[in-house]
Amino acid sequence: MRTAYKALGHTIAGFVAIQAAAIALWVFGMLNWVDQEKGSVSKSVSDDRFEGVTGSIGIAIHSFGAMIVALLAIILLIISFFAKIPGGVKWASFVFLAVLFQWVVAIFAFEAPGLGALHGLNALVIAWLGWRAAKQANVTEATPAPEAAVV
Repeated sequence: MRTAYKALGHTIAGFVAIQAAAIALWVFGMLNWVDQEKGSVSKSVSDDRFEGVTGSIGIAIHSFGAMIVALLAIILLIISFFAKIPGGVKWASFVFLAVLFQWVVAIFAFEAPGLGALHGLNALVIAWLGWRAAKQANVTEATPAPEAAVV
């Protein structure tokens, strides 16, 4: 269980990096498309016009990856109860809560775009928490130091 816990923590951190790369691919691909096509993006643009947009796969990867990260966070939390890692439940809970917060921020960012910055910042927090949870798997119960002999 300890190995699974550690692997999940690292995997979550890795998937967050993939998420960041995917959304950057999409944004820069879209900007390139607008620049090259001298076009603009609005709700009135049909999906057909976006065919061939460099990086359009990025948004699909980002969306699918969000579901994977959420699933991994749930699995990490479940495993944390059985792994007997000191502080393991605490760190898995932090990961889960940060991922839950990420979803809430993402949903509301469509109405308040400034929250997008918080979404990006929280992604870094999730990556760090995943790494930190994985590091916790190396912690073992501390044995008390032997008492000094009285002479």
